[in-house]
Amino acid sequence: MNIFLAGATGAVGRALIPQLIDNGHAVTGTTRSDGKAAELRALGVTPAVLDGLDRAAVIGAVRAAGPDVIVHQMTALSGLDDLRRFEQAFALTNRLRTEGTDNLLAAAAEVGATVVAQSYAGWPYEPAGGPVKTEDDPLMADPPKQMRTTLAAMRHLERVVPAAGGMVLRYGGFYGPGTGIARGGEQWEAVHARRFPIVGDGGAVWSFCHIDDAAGAVVAALDRPAPGAVLNVVDDDPAPVREWLPALARAVGAKPPRRVPRWVGRLLGAHVVHIMCDARGASNARAKEVLGWTPSVPSWREGFAQLSTVS
Repeated sequence: MNIFLAGATGAVGRALIPQLIDNGHAVTGTTRSDGKAAELRALGVTPAVLDGLDRAAVIGAVRAAGPDVIVHQMTALSGLDDLRRFEQAFALTNRLRTEGTDNLLAAAAEVGATVVAQSYAGWPYEPAGGPVKTEDDPLMADPPKQMRTTLAAMRHLERVVPAAGGMVLRYGGFYGPGTGIARGGEQWEAVHARRFPIVGDGGAVWSFCHIDDAAGAVVAALDRPAPGAVLNVVDDDPAPVREWLPALARAVGAKPPRRVPRWVGRLLGAHVVHIMCDARGASNARAKEVLGWTPSVPSWREGFAQLSTVS
């Protein structure tokens, strides 16, 4: 299959390239940097240097590549080590999920390609009812102020991609090579410096996904397409912050995380209380059924334990 990989030098893109090539796919990959084009070429990818927000450039590159499938992995995350700057950290990614998605869909329509796009399952579910949610459960109706623009961008992507016959993969929190939870990553360093406290009871449930398993779900989606589907791509072990954060601290060689009361979290922002105390995890049962996919790292518990051995 001929694949156009938008966001080829991001964490998922880098993990995905070898899996695509090993499965016999030809890959054109985008980057915003001339310097990274050579890196892509060395990996067996035909590079396309462009800005995903430049509609003409995106359409031109897709026309030239003539793909069967466009894989949308474009993000531009930074500052995730500072929970207070949530909206700022996601600002450019939100544009890529709205304008960038629309550009890719317009290009896909011109060449007759389908689209597989990245979304997120980590905190958007309505914080009511049980601790683990399925794709049938509603997203937040009234998110904290810092999260409104980001959730609106996700809703846009999750509306327009399935409407065009594409698929959306809602990933859990990434860890592993090239992510923020890897040696030298932003979140790794924040945990190591004890700048990532447990707020309140730490009862928010998070779902994680090793970066290689996120990539593997894309390959599975190419083999077993499900037009219009939105699927949670997470591991088998949703867990509260009070369990996974101390384990991550041990993995990075840090002292146990500090604990602060819920009212201190509210001073940092209602979004901090949500992601530390109230968020719900996600079930991967539907992705397993629809894609025939299973995570190679079924639990963050074993995955985090392996982090310190990976350079």
